[in-house]
Amino acid sequence: MPTDAASAPSPLYFDERLRIPEALLARLPAAVFAEARWLPAALCHGDTLLVAAVDPADPAIRQAIAGIFPEYAPRFVVASALALRRLAADFAPSVTGAPVGVVRTNLAHWRNTMALWRTRLACWRTDMATGRTWLNAMRFGLGLTALGNTLLRTAPAGGSQAADIACLGLGLVLAAVSGRAYLRLRLSRHRLPGVQTLVEVSAATLQFLEEYHFIEDGRRRPASRHTMLARLGDMLEDHATILEIASGAPERIHLARERNVLAAQRTVCACYRTIAARARTGLAFIRTGVALLGLGLGLLQYFGGGLLSLADWLLAVAGAAMIVDGLLWYWPVRKEPVRTPRCMDPAECRS
Repeated sequence: MPTDAASAPSPLYFDERLRIPEALLARLPAAVFAEARWLPAALCHGDTLLVAAVDPADPAIRQAIAGIFPEYAPRFVVASALALRRLAADFAPSVTGAPVGVVRTNLAHWRNTMALWRTRLACWRTDMATGRTWLNAMRFGLGLTALGNTLLRTAPAGGSQAADIACLGLGLVLAAVSGRAYLRLRLSRHRLPGVQTLVEVSAATLQFLEEYHFIEDGRRRPASRHTMLARLGDMLEDHATILEIASGAPERIHLARERNVLAAQRTVCACYRTIAARARTGLAFIRTGVALLGLGLGLLQYFGGGLLSLADWLLAVAGAAMIVDGLLWYWPVRKEPVRTPRCMDPAECRS
């Protein structure tokens, strides 16, 4: 074995920014990570291997280095046992085959993926809330339209006709503007996925649980309801833990996994909120449709047929169409449970 070049006078301290070359890590047996008495730190000038060791003068350490890296001349730096344990824990191959530090990066990537999906869900909820607001304005405009139309058809000609025409015109303008907003929301349904698609994509953003969590080892509970989203919530409910504050790579990995489980719970809750917003939007369509249908039928019943009744028929037909459309928005949501995942069950904490 080549002799060591020199011993570095300053000790090596653990730093998360330290990057050990993957080619060196791949040649280390599992026993080196388990014992954590020495670890390669870096390559210097191509043929010099910087080695961090608890005791550089230990013949067993030198013999092990000679057997694993015979082509390099070792240069030793002293490191404390705690620093080496942290370094070994940070770079030890995990269950995924990647170093623990890489696992933290991958977990952060999945958190970003879930955050991106939650942002998109929030955009859809905002669009639906905007549509519901315009539907409320449409109902107000239709009320003004009905009032002005009734006054024009019943009141005798006179000076009050100007006010009646203004009321009718204002109602028509407001109803037209609101109807345009409604149609924009209605025709944008190709951008708003259905309930099944929302649940499937939310489940896809939780795939990290299969690679980085032993989620199947938790306590099993019967599903709230036999729906995919309910099963996702039940799966996550008992896998959020609270850890004591400590230092070192293992604790950081546990905290990273904890953050991912909490992010997964927020993702499931965001999917619930989006589905509930879809149901509220459907109910708003139904309310507006009932208002239109009732107004049209009432005017037809009161004034009877005739040329002016054409607008009344249009109101009734538009109202019936909006009721059907609202049922199409609301009906797929009815079977989803209202129970959402929780980090802790207060009833069990008291027991």
